[in-house]
Formats: sequence, C-alpha cells, structure tokens
Amino acid sequence: MIVEPLTAKDPYDLPGPLLTELTGLYASNVEFQQLSGDFPEPDRIRPEQVAAALADELAHPDAEVLLARSEGRLVALAITLAHHPDPADPDPWLGLLMVHADAHRAGFGRRLARYVEDSFRSRDRAGLRLAVLENNPRAFAFWTALGYEEIARRPDRVHGRPCVVMRKAL
Repeated sequence: MIVEPLTAKDPYDLPGPLLTELTGLYASNVEFQQLSGDFPEPDRIRPEQVAAALADELAHPDAEVLLARSEGRLVALAITLAHHPDPADPDPWLGLLMVHADAHRAGFGRRLARYVEDSFRSRDRAGLRLAVLENNPRAFAFWTALGYEEIARRPDRVHGRPCVVMRKAL
C-alpha cells in the first residue's frame, strides 16, 4: 500500500479521474453514509458533493487528506488534523478513515491507521484522538481492536451528532 497526501489546494480543481475515484470510495460506503448523514442521498453521492466535503475539511490549515493505493487503485483515505480547534486539546485528530467497501477486511484500514499513528509519533505527538458516531458499533469495535480507548462522549462540533471520543497513546 502506498500512502500519499492529496496535494490539491482546492478540491474543486481535482483531476476528473481522481475525483471519480474519490466519489466511488465515498459512495461505496452506503451504510456509513446513512449513519453519518453527511450526504442527503447516501446512495447517490455526486463528485461535486465529494469535492465540497473535502473543501470543508481542507479549510482548516492543519488538515491533511491522505490517499492510500494498492496496485494503483484508491483503496482508502484518511483525513487528519494536526491541531484541534479547541486549544485545550493537545492531541492531533483522525477525522475520517474510510476504506472502499470492496476492500473491507483486507487490512487497509488497519495499515492506514498505523501509518497515521507513525506519522504523528515521528513528530513527537503523545496521542491521537478520533470520534466514532455512537450509532456505529462496527467502527467502535475496529478502533477498540487497534488499542483506542473511550475517553468521553459528546456531540461532534459540526453537526451535533452523538459521538464516542477515543484516544490512543503514541
């Protein structure tokens, strides 16, 4: 698996083939999209919606979008935040880790999570946080299996959805 950052400053300027791949990845995860409510029609996600979602993420100066490929195919993405908007929060955040549905259970999510952890560890960060939607027990089980522990329950900052905040010491 090869991981590279998304280098486009403006997701609306992404090359068509890349935006098509990203749209396919988002659209393949219908169950998650239904749980999250991020897209009004989770079974009909359009490229312009994906570009808008990425633009929202990249509006934060410390955000990074990582693309993971296997045999040339986009299999996963991760969105990280080096500094949380709350200055009292010392840890970086993993805002999203999504694996193409066709590649679930092949180890790509675990490997991409490890890549993100190693990246922040190499920058002397003490821990990594993430939030799991309370209505997503599969994600909670995944992150627990990777050593993340629940540290709080609170609504997410953008949509107010109930979340479990998890942390792993690095």
